[in-house]
Amino acid sequence: MPTRTSKTRKLRGHVSAGHGRIGKHRKHPGGRGLAGGMHHHRTNFDKYHYGYFGKVGMRYFHKTKNQFWRPVINIDKLATLVPAEQKKAASGDKVPVIDTLAAGYGKVLAKGRLPSTPFIVKARYVSRRAEDKIKAAGGVVKIVA
Repeated sequence: MPTRTSKTRKLRGHVSAGHGRIGKHRKHPGGRGLAGGMHHHRTNFDKYHYGYFGKVGMRYFHKTKNQFWRPVINIDKLATLVPAEQKKAASGDKVPVIDTLAAGYGKVLAKGRLPSTPFIVKARYVSRRAEDKIKAAGGVVKIVA
């Protein structure tokens, strides 16, 4: 922005430059940043940022995330995991095997519908409803470690 368009050009000669004579334009009158959240800015924090201070839940010392690894896949997406060569070879007696663990999924959930073709599904965890739907379609669920 060119200097000639800045507000200070218009305010030349006006003593307090639009900041008032009484309150004065001082550096950081309320403190810098989030200062005073428990003191002089408490009403603002309570009204607009409630829950900002304090703790929630239990502490978990040395939490190893490995045991909580469980990405999910729904049964309506299971057919996308069938390898291309197995799709071609799937005839009357050959049934495609879907290894969800190799595809990076830990648990199979029951959302959606399965295609009517049977599958063998290998998974670490399977919900009860998902297992029922797979078996109803003529498939088999195999739990792997």
